[in-house]
Amino acid sequence: MQKPSTNHKIYTVIGLMSGTSLDGIDAALLRTDGHSFIDNLGFEMLPYGTDLRDRLRALLGVRDKNDPRVQPVEQDMTLAHAAVIQKLLAKTGHKPEQIDMIGFHGQTLFHDPANRFTWQIGDGKLLARATGIDVVNDFRSNDVKEGGQGAPFLPLYHQALTNHLPKPVAILNIGGVSNVTYLGANNEVIAFDTGPGNALINDWVKRYAGVEFDDDGKIARSGTVNKMVLQKFLSHSYFIQKPPKSLDRDAWPLRVMDGISLEDGAATLTAFTVKSIAKSLGHLPQPPLTWYVTGGGRHNSTLMNGLRQELQVPVENIDLLGWNGDGIEAEGFAWLAVRSFLKLPLSLPTTTGVPRPLTGGQLWPRPA
Repeated sequence: MQKPSTNHKIYTVIGLMSGTSLDGIDAALLRTDGHSFIDNLGFEMLPYGTDLRDRLRALLGVRDKNDPRVQPVEQDMTLAHAAVIQKLLAKTGHKPEQIDMIGFHGQTLFHDPANRFTWQIGDGKLLARATGIDVVNDFRSNDVKEGGQGAPFLPLYHQALTNHLPKPVAILNIGGVSNVTYLGANNEVIAFDTGPGNALINDWVKRYAGVEFDDDGKIARSGTVNKMVLQKFLSHSYFIQKPPKSLDRDAWPLRVMDGISLEDGAATLTAFTVKSIAKSLGHLPQPPLTWYVTGGGRHNSTLMNGLRQELQVPVENIDLLGWNGDGIEAEGFAWLAVRSFLKLPLSLPTTTGVPRPLTGGQLWPRPA
């Protein structure tokens, strides 16, 4: 924790995150000024029920905002977010009136920055009503509207957290999609999606083994990489595009893997995540001294060992820094909610490609 600046107000904020891997909702409680003061007060995670997860999964890739299937799922998903907030408040002994605002990321259905479109469902007005707390949501739309990639969106939070670390350093988030934040010795902040994270692996093992994820990479460990499929995936033009850049979780359709066994498919997709992350080195000014890994992928030892072998420098679980690697994204959207409220930048030209440092987000006041 860093000392608060005397000229910045401290806010008590809840941040919410539901990633493309669809495992559930993360909720973090912070005290922060939206600058360098960050005091973590608590964390809670609520897994999605099978029914809601399946309904959300069925909507991935939908881009028609008038699709009648979306509203009932959005409502139930929003109320699930309200439920995790209640759990977090009970756990930390806080009352709604003690919370200044909620940073509500929502669930991404479709992300297409090339056509200036991104869609995260989540009813901010309903969440404000259900919790009695002001809500900030729709963080990415202004960035995309102004020509940015709309992702990654946590680099400035990563910078605030890593002031004390030797540079250059990389913060690697392996969620549904993987993204890297490069923090240089001269305060450079560069960020982009590196490629797939857990989403393809999760989809594969869900389809062929009926499980939600490859626990510790055990399925992948028992398989053999299909080099032909791996090379096909790695030949995608995305990897030679210069950052800033971002992508949708479905950029690589799994149909090209038809006929491959469960184990070999998991091994191939895990190798694809590793190799695509390694390809990001070609877009960085210098090789990072250390990679700190956040997100669900850090729990997969097959994936982590593959990264250590490929990158040849320390690749560490971010929890070693005393951080909560499961909560970084939720914390980040709490911090970004304060910045949105204060009209401070959420993204930079070097993180999303916007023409200038840009704020964003929409405020939904609590009911009077």
